[in-house]
Amino acid sequence: MEPIAIIGMGCRFPGAGNPEAFWRLLRDGVDAITEVPLDRWDWQAFYHPDLKVPGKMNTRWGGFLDQIDQFDFHFFRILSWEAARMDPQQRLLLEVAWEALEDAGQVIDRLVGTRTGVFIGIGPGDYGRMQLSNPDLINAYTNTGNLLSIASNRISYLFDFRGPSISIDTACSSSLVAVHLACQSLWTHESSLALAGGVNVILSPELTLGFSKAGALSPDGRCKAFDAGANGYVRGEGAGMVVLKSLSDALADHDPIYAVIRGSAVNNNGRTNGLTAPNRWAQEEVLREAYRQAGVSPGQVQYIEAHGTGTLLGDPIEAQALGTVLAIDRPPGHPCAIGSVKTNIGHLETAAGIAGLIKAVLALRHREIPPSLHFHKPNPYISFEELPLRVQQTLGSWPQESGPTLAGVSSFGFGGTNAHVVLEGTPEVPEAYKQEKDLSSDPLYLLPLSARSQKALQALARAYQSFLGVGGIGSAVSLRDLCYTASVRRSHHDYRLALIFRSREELIRCLEIFLRGEVHPNISSGRKTSNSNSQKEITPLSLFDGKEERMTVLRSLGTLYTSGCSIDWNRLYPTRGRCIRLPSYPWQREHCWLEPGKQR
Repeated sequence: MEPIAIIGMGCRFPGAGNPEAFWRLLRDGVDAITEVPLDRWDWQAFYHPDLKVPGKMNTRWGGFLDQIDQFDFHFFRILSWEAARMDPQQRLLLEVAWEALEDAGQVIDRLVGTRTGVFIGIGPGDYGRMQLSNPDLINAYTNTGNLLSIASNRISYLFDFRGPSISIDTACSSSLVAVHLACQSLWTHESSLALAGGVNVILSPELTLGFSKAGALSPDGRCKAFDAGANGYVRGEGAGMVVLKSLSDALADHDPIYAVIRGSAVNNNGRTNGLTAPNRWAQEEVLREAYRQAGVSPGQVQYIEAHGTGTLLGDPIEAQALGTVLAIDRPPGHPCAIGSVKTNIGHLETAAGIAGLIKAVLALRHREIPPSLHFHKPNPYISFEELPLRVQQTLGSWPQESGPTLAGVSSFGFGGTNAHVVLEGTPEVPEAYKQEKDLSSDPLYLLPLSARSQKALQALARAYQSFLGVGGIGSAVSLRDLCYTASVRRSHHDYRLALIFRSREELIRCLEIFLRGEVHPNISSGRKTSNSNSQKEITPLSLFDGKEERMTVLRSLGTLYTSGCSIDWNRLYPTRGRCIRLPSYPWQREHCWLEPGKQR
């Protein structure tokens, strides 16, 4: 089977609002677990160390997101009273889906009506239970705001995607199963592009109470994967999304490629010692099948992002299954590194698999393996001296071995559904697909920026200032690639800004001038309105037919753009640029929550 390219990512995890922040958290070994915030519940009212006490739990910890009540409903053109009935899980998915598509350089208008599939791992939300438990809170939007099917369907509806749109609940493996199904859809050409991910939000204490009573949660709030002190996991929340496309299509379209999926597999434990008990033999089988599908010998794999929940008996079963399969064709003295993102941000349950996948992809991209936290003394039930495994305890370089860089990601549902995905680092780009060199002798650039409000446009300008400034992640990017991506590979909204410049310093000055509200001949701003000549498409090359200087032409183009005209930006770049990661859309979120008495 042809590899599947991961061309874009978006995420919102505890302590990290985007993939760059997530990588910094992982690289620096940050523990993002905190006490339960008061806007969720008063943990002191529910806490007791003795689990025999009715209505009490023996933990007060979790991985939580900020601003869970905030949402930019104006951007998605959703009415405020409908947005107030939407599960925060749906809201998060909309935001990270947009961010992932932006990151992938996919212009939404060009995807309208296409076979773009949406595959989402999600479970029943606390927000729906909060509404349905009180008839006074139920209105016409309650069902569409909280049914699991709508989580994927709303993305397809708002963006007008025509591929499969499926919500998946296999508990902890949901989002990795979503990735597996998305790959299957691409392999069968049912989808031409696919979004795959998952979400989990913790708003009320009931499920935490139930897991605590079952003895599944760590009383001290630390997930100690593969450690002798493992005493349960920590609940966490978040959302993640990847954009997938067949490798040949991604190369032909000059899409950015983070990594590729070589193969994947899903199975079930069947009958075990109990409904939630893991099955070593089923785990071994899903691993073997994933590597068979990938055409990869397990002995070649250098890193495994394990399920690694941090339970005293669950971890040894997973380690034994991993060690048995990864030993196949493995050279002596080359153990496979393993780790678990749950040690950083907790167990995201239906979003756990996508969190692990994004971690592994970032590790492959940076050629570094981040530390797995809270590992001090090996679990006595894991024979590390006999298994070809080692827990990654510090930040380390990716093993320098011949052959491809390979990683695996595991996710096991507590109802028995297991999933494993095989990843490979960014492949060598064939000569036919390599970017052409820019032959322009005049280093004069036009950067178009846009947003759906003036406030958002100003926020975007500030984001670019930070991005381009000293120490910013874009301080060394090619200015041509910057302008190419912003013009050709981004959606264009009604509030617009065009900046003309010759250097990075000049661009930063232009942004400062715009934010001060001053006038400059190289800066044009405006708003596309219903009266704008927006149906007129401008071909940039036609402006160069006269004898005007390039500066004059670009100023004219900037004025036309900010007045609302549609620009054929591709014609400005006869040699295609490189699609790079730019600042994502600056959400203008507002409080959006249940308010009895404000029914519509």
